Amino acid sequence: MRRSPSLLLLLALAAATPQRPLDAQAPGRLSPATIAAIDSIYLPMSHSGSPGCAAGVYQDGAVTFARGYGFANLTHDIPITPGTRFTVGSVSKQFTAASIALLARAGRLSLDDDVRKYIPEMQAYPTPVRIRHLVHHTSGLRDFWELVGLSGLRYDDGYSSDDMLAMAARQKGLNFTPGAEYRYSNTGYLALAVIVQRVTGQSLRRFADSAIFQPLGMRETLFLDDHNEIVPGRAMAYSPRGSGWQVNVWNNDIVGQGGIVTTLADLQKWDENFYTGKVGGREFIELMHQTEPLTSGAENRYAFGLSVGMYRERRLVEHTGSTGGYRAAIFRFPELHTSFAMLCNRSTVNTTSLALRMADVVLLESLGAASPRSTTAGEEAARTRPTGAPRPQEHGAMVGRYASPELGGSTWEVEAVTSGASGTLQLRRPRAAVATLVPLDSAWTYSDGAGLVLHFDKTARGKSAGFRLDANRVSNIRFDRVM
Repeated sequence: MRRSPSLLLLLALAAATPQRPLDAQAPGRLSPATIAAIDSIYLPMSHSGSPGCAAGVYQDGAVTFARGYGFANLTHDIPITPGTRFTVGSVSKQFTAASIALLARAGRLSLDDDVRKYIPEMQAYPTPVRIRHLVHHTSGLRDFWELVGLSGLRYDDGYSSDDMLAMAARQKGLNFTPGAEYRYSNTGYLALAVIVQRVTGQSLRRFADSAIFQPLGMRETLFLDDHNEIVPGRAMAYSPRGSGWQVNVWNNDIVGQGGIVTTLADLQKWDENFYTGKVGGREFIELMHQTEPLTSGAENRYAFGLSVGMYRERRLVEHTGSTGGYRAAIFRFPELHTSFAMLCNRSTVNTTSLALRMADVVLLESLGAASPRSTTAGEEAARTRPTGAPRPQEHGAMVGRYASPELGGSTWEVEAVTSGASGTLQLRRPRAAVATLVPLDSAWTYSDGAGLVLHFDKTARGKSAGFRLDANRVSNIRFDRVM
């Protein structure tokens, strides 16, 4: 049925105005000036035809601000409200880690257990990968989403946890020796979800619901492990297309690294548990914030699904999330009993920036001087490598076709392209644009300029036998010549 113009106008006006919470805000709500300042942050998404965010402020055990900006569903003109449910991506990791922490506190597993005790199908490496390595992103396990992209597979295919576990088990090597480095790995948190299931006999969804969500009254929260399930009140997610938007909701059934669907009100109940210890008690809360140095003694700020650091001279506990077009974040200032949360359905949102801008407004008189902020969980620090002079004498040995068993036999092709007196190398790989390979300082080493580095086998004559690939969240993947 077509909506009448008057109804469409009313809906558009409703969405253009920030949505008030379903329940009255608690005493001690923010001042009108502060609310107006927060509204101005979200002004670019507060209009008809735009996806947006639900934003909240939690203080001293209450929701002191909660509003929706933009639309939850562009097809049906449904505005975002504080009660809208969102998929939150890697914000889910703290709930996976909390499940592991509860099982460790109950003596049902040890953080020092070899992962193969519970997942024997994983490769046996010279240095065992332990549960604590998975928790702190120091396992060296290659990130499965990166493996999907390098294999030429679709990110939005209907993957299950078993599919990704099989991909992880196919890897013959690690990014580094367990404990030696920090590198964010979704594979590690997928493995934690599998461990919860094999220890308890329950899915992560069922265990988290009984051990965390029900005790805290988080009735709108779940690990969504069936993408075909209808989730009432959930926002669709969107990414830009031309001058408009397109739907961007991944249809996989993977949980652990992500998968949580929740609301602002439910997140506040979880946030408050870090002060009360209603679930888990004080020692559980301390464990959730526990970080561990690398084997070199260097600092690692990643705790149990939480990144622990400082912002403007105040302690900050945080995590962001991203999956498809969904974006989310929760930033907690424990010394001030104040947190900032946002749940968004537009891929262009920088939730870190939004959270800190809200903090600057609300905590203006409680924060110290502005200071640079370190990279947070899931953000990859740029890896710059010096570019070397052209080496056309190497090209002939590198031209050919290569395949990697660790990437399911994915085939990449290196071609020489003559240009003037010299020439360049080009890389063709599945589901990716053709890339020019630029020589780096190290001989026989080339980069696509976007994160891939190919270390070709040196040869005195003839053809190179293969190369070793490094990327953002994977290292040392072997490709062998097939032609």
